[in-house]
Amino acid sequence: MLLFAFGVSSIAGIAFGIAPAWLAARVDPIEALRGASRSTARAGSLPRKTLVALQAALSLVLLSASGLLTAALHSLENQDFGFEQERRIVATMTPMFAGYRLDQLTPLYRRIRDSLASIPGVSAVALCKYSPLSGGGWGSGIWVDGHPPPGPRDDNSASLNRVTAGYFDVIGNPILRGRGISEEDTPTARHVAVINEAFAQKFFRNEDPLGKHFGRDGLGPGHYEIIGVAKDAIYFPGNLGKPITPMFFLPEAQHDISPKAGATEVSPGSHFLNDIVIVTSPGASLSIAQVRQAMASVDPDLSLALLRPLKEQVAGQFRQQRLIARLTSFFGVLSLVLASIGLYGVTAYNTGRHVSEIGIRMALGANRRQVVRLILRDAFRLILIGLLIGLPVTFAAGRFLGNQLYGINPYNPMVTLAAVLALGLSTLIASFVPAFRASLTSPLEALRAE
Repeated sequence: MLLFAFGVSSIAGIAFGIAPAWLAARVDPIEALRGASRSTARAGSLPRKTLVALQAALSLVLLSASGLLTAALHSLENQDFGFEQERRIVATMTPMFAGYRLDQLTPLYRRIRDSLASIPGVSAVALCKYSPLSGGGWGSGIWVDGHPPPGPRDDNSASLNRVTAGYFDVIGNPILRGRGISEEDTPTARHVAVINEAFAQKFFRNEDPLGKHFGRDGLGPGHYEIIGVAKDAIYFPGNLGKPITPMFFLPEAQHDISPKAGATEVSPGSHFLNDIVIVTSPGASLSIAQVRQAMASVDPDLSLALLRPLKEQVAGQFRQQRLIARLTSFFGVLSLVLASIGLYGVTAYNTGRHVSEIGIRMALGANRRQVVRLILRDAFRLILIGLLIGLPVTFAAGRFLGNQLYGINPYNPMVTLAAVLALGLSTLIASFVPAFRASLTSPLEALRAE
């Protein structure tokens, strides 16, 4: 990497060092010996002005792109996820590694809930196979009673999650119709399921799903009765800015025994719940030591792999988007600084070459404000050329970003306007210093130098 950076820097230094040397070699010796700076004032000015205009165009593109990506990141982080993040803590465990069998899990989860709920400041506890945006996921094919069986090309897939009683209240996922999973959903009760809005839309469309039955892979039709419809919630990173995945939630206590599979559980792994969602009381704090101690009282071998706020778990899904937005913002600011430096250098150089002209203007009655306005006008003319070049490229870049914007308008006029204003402000600052210095020129000294 160091060698690559050294090579690029060397090439850039040589290339941009040759350009002014080549321009200097084109100076007419007779004019140089005469000392008449005005005769060579315009020589070689076009490449410098072109470079400044291109810097301004590049700066506009990068500033607009960083603005779009930052707006998209803000929209992602502040969208309605369908669940509550405040005062929620997620603990991760692996009961399978602790040697538990399938028939031991339901009593284990009850002891874990009771132990954690006894911690001061804890108001509710529930367990699930995977919590929102944790990275986990289970799926299955769906068959709805009374509907034609799906064809080989039909998408009948849906995601599955097993939860304990009270999960929807703990996670803050509202039940829109019916009820959630409760203590009455025992192993001997009828098999039930809670579905989300996307599931209802995909498999029932305009029908009322409450009371309807469906089955899944490995089970016969009509195995589950729908008892509730939960609000759509984002569980998977792939749903960011995209339609929500159809999901159904099953009680952990109920086992799906399939006669076709030798009267065994269809998906035993789904009963090994990994995530514990803990809700703390307002103003209460919960330490890792308290949670570990409560878990150790249940079983010392049942260790926690991870403990973090749900808000932190959600924010972790935007790490890549946040990095891209920050890098683009950094390069946008860097390009703005470079464009300002280039404009300052060109303006100062051109002003120095026109000292005699400025002195003559002031001797003929021009005041300092007019001199400053004249120099600023030339500087803003370069930036205007840069805008004319950069705006089409900016719109093309916004369209190119496409899927990185997650629904944000790539032609957002507010973002473009903010980038133009930032470029205009930097232009004013960069060109005002040499313009103000030129306005202090004494006409007598300028004419004497001429």
